[in-house]
Amino acid sequence: MAQVLEFKLPDLGEGLTEAEIVRWMVEVGDVVAVDQPVVEVETAKAMVEVPCPYGGVVTARFGEEGAELPVGAPLLTVAVGEGADGHRPAGDPGSGGGAVRAPRAEETGGREQTSEGSGNVLVGYGTSQAPARRRRVRPERRASGAASGAGAARAAVSGVASGAGEAGAAPSGRANGRVRAAEPVDGPVPVISPLVRRLARQNGLDLRELTGSGPDGLILRADVEYALRAAAAQGGRTAAPEAGPRPAGPVREHASATAAGTAPSTVPPGGIRIPLKGVRGAVADKLSRSRREIPDATCWVDADATELMRARTAMNAAGGPKISLLALLARICTAALARFPELNSTVDTQAREVVQFDHVHLGFAAQTDRGLVVPVVRDAHARDAEGLTAEFARLTEAARAGRLTPGELTGGTFTLNNYGVFGVDGSTPIVNHPEAAMLGVGRIVPKPWVHEGELAVRQVVQLSLTFDHRVCDGGTAGGFLRYVADCVEQPAVLLRTL
Repeated sequence: MAQVLEFKLPDLGEGLTEAEIVRWMVEVGDVVAVDQPVVEVETAKAMVEVPCPYGGVVTARFGEEGAELPVGAPLLTVAVGEGADGHRPAGDPGSGGGAVRAPRAEETGGREQTSEGSGNVLVGYGTSQAPARRRRVRPERRASGAASGAGAARAAVSGVASGAGEAGAAPSGRANGRVRAAEPVDGPVPVISPLVRRLARQNGLDLRELTGSGPDGLILRADVEYALRAAAAQGGRTAAPEAGPRPAGPVREHASATAAGTAPSTVPPGGIRIPLKGVRGAVADKLSRSRREIPDATCWVDADATELMRARTAMNAAGGPKISLLALLARICTAALARFPELNSTVDTQAREVVQFDHVHLGFAAQTDRGLVVPVVRDAHARDAEGLTAEFARLTEAARAGRLTPGELTGGTFTLNNYGVFGVDGSTPIVNHPEAAMLGVGRIVPKPWVHEGELAVRQVVQLSLTFDHRVCDGGTAGGFLRYVADCVEQPAVLLRTL
């Protein structure tokens, strides 16, 4: 007898709590192998292909492309075991009377399919068995109009237990694909989101009394919020709202306020609302946290970068790989951090300690179509200018293509922000929490400058340092910035540390 297993969105690591579905790689009715990628999701840090730990027939998908799911929400259900990879029953509305072919041995790498032994380990599932590359096998005859969602899970292999999953069983009392309001339902409630359940539980709302507006009567967060507002309007009595059209605007507009138990937004209607999610949401959260927790201060200085630009030109004229200006600035940063290690640190608020690092993992701000990201160059202090140039190029290309891994976006100890590429002279950077400092570099432009006692046109750049005032005082921050400026003005200063 086949068994339906539910595969939930796994914890992708690094504290991520949600992901957006970018592209489904399988459809309902497809035969999948263990560790076969089934969906591509975008988190606040990167785009990730998620492998399925089970082998069998996909019986349901949860969420359309573009939908955002929390960690722990169901992604899909897979029928495994006897009968799952051989055929579907004739009465299955999703089968179309055709057989679903099991993958042959050569298509699965010569390994027998099983629901155990997942080798692609994401946080929360998988084993130590080495992963095998398997090609997705489609059924010989695809059911026309096979629906993804809660209804498709019920069109599984015959003999499957009805309690396989909350979203996979059909609650009674359903009419025309919707749950009838104000009428308790036997069996599982059609809810897949743990956030929706928590919101209802915190407000004493019985989900069995709600009308689901999602596919096949699926209860969405908007349904719970609509019911709570209706109950408040009736004097605090929590009951199912009467059937009828729902104002879509206010539901989304006041969603976060209702969930948090605060007053609805007082922002006037009109205009365009852009959700703070994905990369933009992660950036907003990090910058807000930095402003809340870090008592930062900023100091800046103008520097004559003429000699640095000449040195770079001489390096590139000597042959070999071209050296980028960012790599030279990074090399200056690592030398300055070796002299002023207080700025290569973080604050442990619980222990009330400043933790100084013995390595420099250098982050650098990169603007992409997805938003601002900060890739991290590991052990930047141990790389020369040529090695730094190559690593900056690799990470920048990966960032623009959306291929950065969470590990390449975390763990930085200091950040270099070259905002001069945007044509601006100066800025007051916000510290990249939980780091202690960030160096900002403006554009390098010809300006009048007093050089060797005479007025001349020189290549001038503004350098700004924002630092956590808990890790050091202004003397240390000023000394660091002055050393950086000296190296920019006289690159030979770096010879002392080479």
